[in-house]
Amino acid sequence: MYLVTDFPLPTAIVTGSNTGLGLECARQLLDLGLSKLVIAVRDEAKGQFAKTHLLGGRPGGSVGAWKLDLQSYDSITAFAERTKTLERLDIVVLNAGVSKQFFDVTPSTGHEESIQVNVLSTALLTILLLPILKVKNSPEHPGRLVIVSSDVASWAKFKERKSTPLLAALDKRENFSLDRYPTSKLLGQLFVTELVKRVPASVAVITLPNPGWCYDTSLGHVPGGALGERIVAIPRRIIGRRAEIGARSITDAAVRHGPEAHGQYMEDCEIQPRAPMVYEPEGDQVAKVLWREIMAELSFAKVEDIIQEIGK
Repeated sequence: MYLVTDFPLPTAIVTGSNTGLGLECARQLLDLGLSKLVIAVRDEAKGQFAKTHLLGGRPGGSVGAWKLDLQSYDSITAFAERTKTLERLDIVVLNAGVSKQFFDVTPSTGHEESIQVNVLSTALLTILLLPILKVKNSPEHPGRLVIVSSDVASWAKFKERKSTPLLAALDKRENFSLDRYPTSKLLGQLFVTELVKRVPASVAVITLPNPGWCYDTSLGHVPGGALGERIVAIPRRIIGRRAEIGARSITDAAVRHGPEAHGQYMEDCEIQPRAPMVYEPEGDQVAKVLWREIMAELSFAKVEDIIQEIGK
């Protein structure tokens, strides 16, 4: 069992942490004994508000609000460089994500926004932070990198699965549907499946927890109080969880599990099977295609060299 309190002066980063699941996870990690927490947020004003909320009676330097815009590769690389200045880094929680009801393109890259944020930008941030986790920890006590997943990955229709190139098909307006969020979470699982073939648990233990359906978060809500949103709000409230409860699964993945959880999907604080497609021959082929395209997309950051180096 790995606990934050087992080590002196632990430090954690939580992305998308000015509200909802990220904010609750940040609070829980602080309660477990962090000496420093970095909340990574797109809106700096909201980040400062969340920082004040989290501090309570804690020392002012124990929480920092750093800018991170997952729609900008420059912002991601700048954030990773800033992370190198931390005295230590024990835990990274990549919680930030989007669930889009309408097709939108990321201006700086031309990719559909869900795929940009949930897959490509998350992959880049993961790869850039792994060497930092390796340097600031030891193979006997590796850091933790948590990528928030979802059970909707198992429900994805993923009609673009046979497309080559894959990312180009996902960028077409005519291919967009409400299946895009489940598809992005499935692609996230496929990416991690390939990543852990190359990056051992001694570098960092990478996990994929599912917080469940939470009713008090902004993810997946339709702006403007649309009729569809009001209808969905009823079952969400009945069977959904509070963000405080959902965040426990994320916090658990960050502090309790060891190498046996490397690359694994988790529900209710236990290792569970990933999406069925991950285990199928077709899934293996799609994962390889996705990996090649992600490596090509992120080649400007020399991601293949980074992975090769840390995997030694």
